[in-house]
Amino acid sequence: MERFLDWWKREERYVTLIKSLLLLLLPLVCCAAYCGAQGHWIGEVYLPSSQWNDELFYYKQVEGILSHGYPQGYFGFNESHALKLSFAAWSPVLVFPWVIWGLLFGWNLSSPVICNIVLLSLACFLYVWLVKPSWKQLGAVAFLFCLYNNFARYMLSGMPEALCFVMLILFYSLAVSYLRRRKDYKIAVLFLMSCTMTLMRPYLALFLLLPAYFWISRERTCLGKWLSALGSLLVMGVTLGIYACIKHYLGAEYLTPLFFTDWIEAFFRQGFVGGLRFTFAKLLTKGQEYIAYAKQGIRAVNTTGAIYAGYLICLFVLAVQCAEEWYAGRRSRRNVAGSCMAVRCHLAFCFLAMLPALLLMYKTIEGSRHLLTFMAAAVFLIPLVEARFHVKALCLGAVFAYLYIYRATDPYDYQVAYLQEEIRVSLEEWQAVFSESLVLEEENTPNYENVVIWTQSDMVEDAPVYTTWQLLYALPEGFGISCCTRDYVIENAESLKSRYLLGPAGGEIERLCEETGCRLLYGDGEMVLYEIP
Repeated sequence: MERFLDWWKREERYVTLIKSLLLLLLPLVCCAAYCGAQGHWIGEVYLPSSQWNDELFYYKQVEGILSHGYPQGYFGFNESHALKLSFAAWSPVLVFPWVIWGLLFGWNLSSPVICNIVLLSLACFLYVWLVKPSWKQLGAVAFLFCLYNNFARYMLSGMPEALCFVMLILFYSLAVSYLRRRKDYKIAVLFLMSCTMTLMRPYLALFLLLPAYFWISRERTCLGKWLSALGSLLVMGVTLGIYACIKHYLGAEYLTPLFFTDWIEAFFRQGFVGGLRFTFAKLLTKGQEYIAYAKQGIRAVNTTGAIYAGYLICLFVLAVQCAEEWYAGRRSRRNVAGSCMAVRCHLAFCFLAMLPALLLMYKTIEGSRHLLTFMAAAVFLIPLVEARFHVKALCLGAVFAYLYIYRATDPYDYQVAYLQEEIRVSLEEWQAVFSESLVLEEENTPNYENVVIWTQSDMVEDAPVYTTWQLLYALPEGFGISCCTRDYVIENAESLKSRYLLGPAGGEIERLCEETGCRLLYGDGEMVLYEIP
């Protein structure tokens, strides 16, 4: 007992514990403040009130995994489906923390939000325990955390961005811990974490480079460095190969391409020089679009532009920090790698490398959300620099406050979904309808017998009417959802594969359902549910 007390006091474990517990409370406090500013409390968050339809797919897929091992009906778009099993366009690895949470604590409409808050709180606790920041550094982290409003917004949602935040915070926390106490097992854990992140989202393969660098740099002989480099390449190759298999076999085709590969195809069509010319021309064009959005995000309410602007400013701050540390190391002729310079330089490199990837492979208007995870990591790393970190934290905090609090007025992006009584009543009504009318076929699954078509919209009296897709939260466990465009449903009215269809009442699609002999199961004057023969 006395030996334990000596160890506890000598390492100041009690101080670290106090700091860890304080930061652990921060996510909950920020979420409570976010809800309070909108006149609500966390317990009122209600996913079916949300306008983000991706949340529906994530929630129902996790529900299907927990209830049957995998969804018994296909998740897809225009009746596409995965070659194997029944997942949508995104890697199912992305939601594995929610699956584990559901296995331990059950799954309901509050589960994603509670899980997000708990996991980010745990990440904050482990960050302090592994990194051991000073009180000033801890204050700077808390300051930036509160002002980077995207932490609270995505914790209070059914989107997996919060899960990516957690993974990257833990990844860099362990990386900093490794630089201070170099243990081989930490490199192995870093590889495991970065491999998992790559399987969640492919661009996170950038984070495989840091454990590879640690592995190579720890070797003292030339042969050892070559072997560790080959080993790192093998890990990267296997991980990317597994992701390719997941995407090929477990991913359904989306309505539009998830990644644009025209710049790669240009090298085959136009040769090497022509491919380079095409790629640089596209980078220039998309780069101009990026800057235009960033300027708009600074001048007016534009969520995409605000993310782009904040990303560039974080990159600038990281670049300045890396330059300062490198210059200080040169002047003092000392090795500053142990002071976390390598970690910050890696994050700066990832920021820089993600820009051309974003410009070449994503739509400018849609790709901004993928940058949030990188900025979340910067919040935890920027305050760790030793020189004038408080100045950078204050400047960056001012930017965050302006972009993500003062300008955060777009209700679609920043208004949390809270319980609305009419939506709850409607959902309960449709839950009873679905339970009575839908029959889950449990043989030869997955199949189209267990799929409900969600018709995006229809024309009713010459006006577009959108389907109230939130009703699909009430589907029985195991059912799949196929998000279909109006044109697809009309063109394939007599050859639809799915068994059920939900769409607006009184439109052309309802007329076609009646003409093709579909059986009306229920209608409430606004939405109709048909069984397709």
